[in-house]
Amino acid sequence: MLSRSSFNLLNLDDYSCVSDRPRIPRIMTVHGILSEFEEDDNGGIDNRNINETDRFPDAVSSPTAGRRIVVANQLPVKARFETETNKWVFQYNPDSLVLQLKSGLEPDTECVYVGSLPVDVHPSEQEEVAQILLEKFRCVPTFLSLEIQNKFYHGFCKHYLWPLFHYMLPVTRTQGVRFDRVAWRAYVSANKVFADKVMEVINPDEDYVWIHDYHLMVMPTFLRKRFHRIRVGFFLHSPFPSSEIYRTLPVRDEILRALLNCDLIGFHTFDYARHFLSCCSRMLGLDYKSKRGYIGLEYYGRTISIKILPVGIHMGEIESVKSSPETAAKVLELKQKYNGKVVVVGVDDMDMFKGISLKFLAFGKLLEDYPTLRGSVVLIQILNPARSRGQDIQEVETEMRTVAREVNRKFTKDGFEPIVLVNGSGSTHEKVAYFAIAECVVVNAVRDGMNLIPYKYTVSRQSNPDLDRVLEPDEPESNPKPKKSVIIVSEFIGCSPSLSGAIRVNPWDIDSVTEAMYLAIKMPDREKEMRHEKHYKYVSSHDVAYWALSFDQDLVRACKEHFHKRCWGVGFGLQFRVVALGPTFRKLSVEHIVSAYKKTNSRLILVDYDGTLMPQGLIDKTPSKEVISILNALSSDPKNVVFIVSGRGKDSLSKWFDSCKKLGLSAEHGYLTRWSGDSEWESCELTVDVGWKKVALPVMEHYTEATDGSFIEQKESALVWHHQEADPDFGAWQAKELLDHLESVLANEPVVVKRGQQIVEVNPQGVSKGVVLDRLVTTMQKNGRPLDFVLCIGDDQSDEDMFEKLGSSVANGIAEVFACTVGQKPSMAKYYLDDTVDVIKMLHGLESVSTHVAESTRFHVETRT
Repeated sequence: MLSRSSFNLLNLDDYSCVSDRPRIPRIMTVHGILSEFEEDDNGGIDNRNINETDRFPDAVSSPTAGRRIVVANQLPVKARFETETNKWVFQYNPDSLVLQLKSGLEPDTECVYVGSLPVDVHPSEQEEVAQILLEKFRCVPTFLSLEIQNKFYHGFCKHYLWPLFHYMLPVTRTQGVRFDRVAWRAYVSANKVFADKVMEVINPDEDYVWIHDYHLMVMPTFLRKRFHRIRVGFFLHSPFPSSEIYRTLPVRDEILRALLNCDLIGFHTFDYARHFLSCCSRMLGLDYKSKRGYIGLEYYGRTISIKILPVGIHMGEIESVKSSPETAAKVLELKQKYNGKVVVVGVDDMDMFKGISLKFLAFGKLLEDYPTLRGSVVLIQILNPARSRGQDIQEVETEMRTVAREVNRKFTKDGFEPIVLVNGSGSTHEKVAYFAIAECVVVNAVRDGMNLIPYKYTVSRQSNPDLDRVLEPDEPESNPKPKKSVIIVSEFIGCSPSLSGAIRVNPWDIDSVTEAMYLAIKMPDREKEMRHEKHYKYVSSHDVAYWALSFDQDLVRACKEHFHKRCWGVGFGLQFRVVALGPTFRKLSVEHIVSAYKKTNSRLILVDYDGTLMPQGLIDKTPSKEVISILNALSSDPKNVVFIVSGRGKDSLSKWFDSCKKLGLSAEHGYLTRWSGDSEWESCELTVDVGWKKVALPVMEHYTEATDGSFIEQKESALVWHHQEADPDFGAWQAKELLDHLESVLANEPVVVKRGQQIVEVNPQGVSKGVVLDRLVTTMQKNGRPLDFVLCIGDDQSDEDMFEKLGSSVANGIAEVFACTVGQKPSMAKYYLDDTVDVIKMLHGLESVSTHVAESTRFHVETRT
């Protein structure tokens, strides 16, 4: 299995399966109407006519109580090899987050864990070990070869991706490891091995997959490739960098698109989610929407939900540790050792982003600036082992110990060192004991995803009968003193926003950290008690169970529409994605509409211009000779009435389509209409007062001046503010602000202010493309031309008015009705075409029918003559 993954890193179809189902094609194109086809979960097409209810069972009745397959880099087990019995011995790791999250799920929910072991197991023992882990621990191990493991974890994850996600760019070779294509392939290979293991145990119709952290960010693509309707959630436990940092990643699109193959993506803070959404907007052109408190990204017909919720701690584990005799004994030992001292504690991993040296420098300055504190304050720094290896770790440790020695050399008093370094590889009992005696905890990381140390510290300081007897033997148990604690926390870590009572600091500002330490030491007890009470209330109510339950509920909600949609896969390699469409929303087949076109005799064809006949990205919007030829052929057919219905002004449309003498034009969303090239422009029946422009135009000019890349388009009836050339985020913010501003100043005017595709538009009330459609149909019927064929094509929000009108009263009595949007999106239309190329192809098909009929008629006339 490993060798196959290594040799074929990007072959996403490479799943060995006992099923005899056909392989998934890398690219699938379906001709005809989708309702005539049925696809199985592998993407294979079944030509049978199956009832819609059988194909798409109701989402409510679809299973929601399946197993949770929890995937992380490491399994929640500890392992050791006993030489006496020559056997591996395993036990659950109670500190593992993926194990703790089960406390938030329903009691009868089964969890299966997929991940690697913290030890290297010989290939000859792997099958036996896997069987033991599955039967006794519900764990499925991924045995990576030593070479793949080193390149995947130590090479790509820890030495490239992890620093980059913590805002460190490898500008020089001494600052970090640069992108290595071989390490990237190992990362993809390892992700595929994890996906293969999930495939071995999953029931795709019932189970939910929950993937954890940046080690497995491309794994969702492998899963989605195999089962298009699989339920997948992903939670990132590290920061997600801003787009300026992330865009330096050579495989940025592959990772973004892989994450978008999830149903739910979770982040600890709004900042991390905002950065991710900004990257999707700037690099993939995707816009997100917030609806009823949920943030969603539309991606090829699927909605990817965004979850923002910091993880919590396992309250039961901490409370159990606090109540143990081992912890009480350690607390008594520490109390006697540091009697009369004010203890400040820190617990950090040994890495470059934890800011330990900066913390020591601030503490040294504290003793220098406040001599009275010398000998009475001690900083106990617990050092957890490094999670990676390399020169950077050695440099961090060397610098940290050098600063600690210098501070101790200068300020040691009566043989008592002010900075005490403690090996953090000890038990949780020891750490809780240190927390219990500390007046303050300092978390000074320069960048960290979450960091749960302040949470654990807060719970450890809460009242507990066993520890209270040791800490305060003179206090009566019936009336314990209120507990107190102070937290100094860096503003650059994930837990900072949730700790509203903490003293937030900039770790790079040594003076501010020093002042924060002094404030914490000298703070009145009553204030310490209030801060502690506030923190404990939050931490105890937002524990790991709350976090897991909330994420699980949102994952179920995000997946509930799976069986309401048709799904099929398109794309190569890591560009693979699933297209999902509603059962009544289907691609418009050229063959189908041509067939209907041939059978009808009175037709109305309405076509939008920008984004429909003309691609959005072009600077020169002049129609091509091909478009002019098609429109001339269609409008020359006596059975047809053809209109361009656009938001553009009449001058542009008149100039562009001057050669199309029989083509109708509707400008400014229907405010002005011309039935042919020889007729005059007619305004709508409404009496429009444009005096409001004197109010709206100065407001738009102000936003144009303030937003580089924006401009104003003035029409006879409307004003349009465009921001497609502005910065995506800034343009969107300014558009929202402009919308609110215009709605406020124009509240009493007969206009409608609305946002479109990168525009803000002010139109007179009663003017819309839907009104145009209604008026044209009514006029033709009054002139004795009852319609039996209507085609409307458009791409943006203004065209939805046509689709909505066509789906209601206008379509009554019309045999063939086609409302078609360009691009797969939620729409009032029942059909879609992918892009302008498909639109031209479809119109070509209609043109060929009209041309053939015209030539046949001319031939018969000439023959008779």
